[in-house]
Amino acid sequence: MKGNSMSPFIRIYVAGPLFTQGEWIWNQMLAERLRDLGVDVLLPQERSIPMMNGAEPFSADVLFDANVSSIESCDVVLAVVDQPDPDSGTSWECGYAYKLGKPILGLRTDFRNAGDDGALPVNLMLARSFAAFIEVPVDKRTNMDWLVERVVTDLQIIMSNRR
Repeated sequence: MKGNSMSPFIRIYVAGPLFTQGEWIWNQMLAERLRDLGVDVLLPQERSIPMMNGAEPFSADVLFDANVSSIESCDVVLAVVDQPDPDSGTSWECGYAYKLGKPILGLRTDFRNAGDDGALPVNLMLARSFAAFIEVPVDKRTNMDWLVERVVTDLQIIMSNRR
C-alpha cells in the first residue's frame, strides 16, 4: 500500500453479509485497513457485538434502527455483492441508499458471473444503482492492499463527482 489517505473526510457504510466467521473477519479487516487511511467506516456488525457477547439483550429493532441511521449519515455505501444472489440485507441497504441519493460503490470478490445486467456480474437492479464498481480480478484475490487502494481511489472519485 502506498500510504494513500482519504482527504477530505469521508464516512462510508459497509453493506455486506456478516454471518459466517469468514465474512465477519474479512469485513473487520477491510474496515480496519480503511480506517488506517482516514476513512470513517460504519460497520453494522460492530453494533451487534455487545448483543453477541451477552452484554445487551438481542434486539432486532436496535440493529435495524442503527443500520438505517448509519445509512442516512454516511456519504457513500460500500456494498459487497458476492454470491450468485447477493445478500438480501445488502440489497435492501442498497435500495434504501439509492432512494436517499447516496452513491453506492459496488464490490465483488466473487469470480462467478451471476448477473443479468450484461455489463456487470450482478443483478441489473444493483448494477444500475452503483456509482462505481470494483470487481476483484482472480490474480488479486489475496491482495488486500490492492483492494483497499482501489476502494480509496474510487471513493475519492465518487466524492469529487459530487462536488
